[in-house]
Amino acid sequence: MMDFSEEQIERYSRHIILEQVGVEGQQKLLASKVLIIGAGGLGAPAALYLAAAGIGTIGVVDADVVDLTNLQRQVIHYTADVGIDKVESAANKIRAINPDVTVNCYKQWAKADNIRAMIRDYDFVIDGTDNFPAKFLVNDACFFEKTPFSHAGILRFDGQLMTILPGESACYRCVFPAPPPANVVPSCSQAGVLGVLAGVIGSLQATEAIKCLLGIGELLSNRLLTYNALTMQFRTITLKRKPTCPICGVDPTITQLIDEEQPVCDVKP
Repeated sequence: MMDFSEEQIERYSRHIILEQVGVEGQQKLLASKVLIIGAGGLGAPAALYLAAAGIGTIGVVDADVVDLTNLQRQVIHYTADVGIDKVESAANKIRAINPDVTVNCYKQWAKADNIRAMIRDYDFVIDGTDNFPAKFLVNDACFFEKTPFSHAGILRFDGQLMTILPGESACYRCVFPAPPPANVVPSCSQAGVLGVLAGVIGSLQATEAIKCLLGIGELLSNRLLTYNALTMQFRTITLKRKPTCPICGVDPTITQLIDEEQPVCDVKP
């Protein structure tokens, strides 16, 4: 166990006085590694709160650059960051919040041929991706690597999230076996999204990561949490592992990673 400096004792004092965290728990967080796949609407608030919490190593995966349209919800990026790599922008803010944090930048898209190598070094994964093929890829890679992760999605005024413990709880494919066909679900760029919705759901993902790393509370495993910003209602749907799941079922048909094709969607806002 590491010894805290006086500055660290002060920085993490509100965690340390929590019975469920304490000095030992804060030491666990500083020794933990979390990978955030997607430095966008969900990954942005998750990264900020995980950095503030003192997660010792944070990896950020994204091949995109900051665009002006991102700033309405991706709070880790500022106006001055437009045009620079999202991983660089995110890393700068993480380091500014907490110099205790080591940031690993992966300026690349997560693909079938690289994602397992990235996940392998981490204790928990935040799925901050914004398309169905990427979400299925994260689920499958985390299953093969036995790495717990938080799934989330947002669109218009609605958000959802669940925590997957591979081999123990229902996985993403237990609920959604395959990507939807084209023209069924529009993207945020086509349908819009309330900016603050990303903050609500991304912060909940960070909460799940911290709880999982500390081994406290009840995780959203075998539960899907949905949230509607217009009605301000949270609902929880109980889930079960499906014996027929194509990856974690009794007779799996998915035995290796593949890059699903992104369906072309013509749905208008």
